[in-house]
Amino acid sequence: MKIHKWKQGALSVFVATALIAGCSSQPTNQTGNDTSAKGNTLVIASLTDPDSLDMHKTSWLSMENSLIYEPLLTRDATGKLHPRLAEKYEISQDGKVWTFTLRKDVRYHSGDPMTAASVKDSFDRLLAISPVKGLAGPIEKVEATDKHTLKVHFSQPFAPFVNVIVGGLVSPLDAKKAKELGDGFSDNPSATGPVIFDKRERGASLTYKKNPDYIWGPEYAANKGPLQFDSLVFRFMKDDDTRLMEFKKGTVHVLYDAPPNSVAELETLPGVKIEKAMDVGNKYIAFNSKHPLFSDVRLRKAVALSVDRDPLVQVALNGFGKPVYGPLAPTIYGYSEAIESKAKQLYTRDLDKAKQLLAEAGWTDSDGDGIVDKDGKPLSVEMLVSQEPAFQRAVQILQSQLKEAGIDMKISVQEMTTIKERISKKSYDMALMYYGWFDADILYLIFEKSNSTSRTHYNSPELDVLLNKGRLEMNEQARLKIYEDAQEILLNDLPWVPLWVSETVIATRGVKGFTVNPYTQGITLHDVMLEK
Repeated sequence: MKIHKWKQGALSVFVATALIAGCSSQPTNQTGNDTSAKGNTLVIASLTDPDSLDMHKTSWLSMENSLIYEPLLTRDATGKLHPRLAEKYEISQDGKVWTFTLRKDVRYHSGDPMTAASVKDSFDRLLAISPVKGLAGPIEKVEATDKHTLKVHFSQPFAPFVNVIVGGLVSPLDAKKAKELGDGFSDNPSATGPVIFDKRERGASLTYKKNPDYIWGPEYAANKGPLQFDSLVFRFMKDDDTRLMEFKKGTVHVLYDAPPNSVAELETLPGVKIEKAMDVGNKYIAFNSKHPLFSDVRLRKAVALSVDRDPLVQVALNGFGKPVYGPLAPTIYGYSEAIESKAKQLYTRDLDKAKQLLAEAGWTDSDGDGIVDKDGKPLSVEMLVSQEPAFQRAVQILQSQLKEAGIDMKISVQEMTTIKERISKKSYDMALMYYGWFDADILYLIFEKSNSTSRTHYNSPELDVLLNKGRLEMNEQARLKIYEDAQEILLNDLPWVPLWVSETVIATRGVKGFTVNPYTQGITLHDVMLEK
């Protein structure tokens, strides 16, 4: 799947079960209406009409339905942690209690003040009904000890919580209004953000107006008050040609997920600016470590040494991505340059080494047909892949590369539900997959033995110890060292082959101050201005 993150200026969360799946299907929404980029309205061309505007009832919060929500803490474009709705926070010595001192000037869109009691109510609602509440960690209770002090109690230390906060999963919503409206809150949400819900035409557009009372913008934004435009419209357009045409006509200011094959043309248009942001996850080859072939680490390493990542990025992605060799993408907390460098040294393409490892495992080309064999059987394996176009292009390249090493790779294109079912039943050889999350704790979800979401069926007791320890370690430097050690194990055992991290391309015209935050994968609206 294309891991579906919840995107916002500081909001990105994935469904736990989707975190390590494969690729997403294409959206099914219709072409947007004729709302134009005129007046003092910012218009964004988008692919997906969100299922719900209630962050506690959706498993997919995207930029489109998350801009009304704000986190307690966030990160700036350099990754530095900043206060947002919380002025400060403290963690108890045992790591089990997080105390937040909330800002005193924040109001919900309903006009009610944000207090510790209201934020507690929001937490309680999330823990009661959210389909992704497990990502928040082992929370025992949340309490408001005074009007502006909130305490979150855990049954055990949960170090990833800071990135859960930054990711926006526990961003406060107006729980009082949610209780009053019931299911109607999904169509008339209230939170604390710089935009207020206005109207919605399902499948066509979603409109927000600026919050005129907003004065609590992030400290890293030049503008901390109301937005510098009056309204924001998302126009939902499925077809790339239609989106491109509307952008060229000037009826939209921002073309999100610009078609890769159109970027060169867009760059030649007067006034067009291109923004790029690296994703927070890797595409990778998942081995079935329980398969008779891939239970042998030599075969896993031979596949890795057969892969040349550069053509994957340049051809399959039209250059909008970056090769990766190590377990974590550069945008994920826990990424280590030392680990990435070592992984690159170990697994940069080397056909001679690949063939040597195959020979050591008993696989040689005895009949000169170019495919290695053993006991009269050729080395033939199957790669499961979804219908996503970039994956389709990539798997063709991989097939050719593995053949040069003497491996006959058959391509099996399947629906993602079928791929996941086959993986769960261990009925596969290899699969082209994807994961994503902001924290190295993703490795716990992928590899730790207690999780049922493994895409490799690999387990290491030594790795389990480290991944559990990484969740409990509250000292940042010590935690980073734990994840370096964990990644060393993955480099040696190689249950997967990391391939690339994708790059989202955004084209803008007629706006100033538009930037994409690489750590939150979203935009900061506060400094955006429409050009006259």
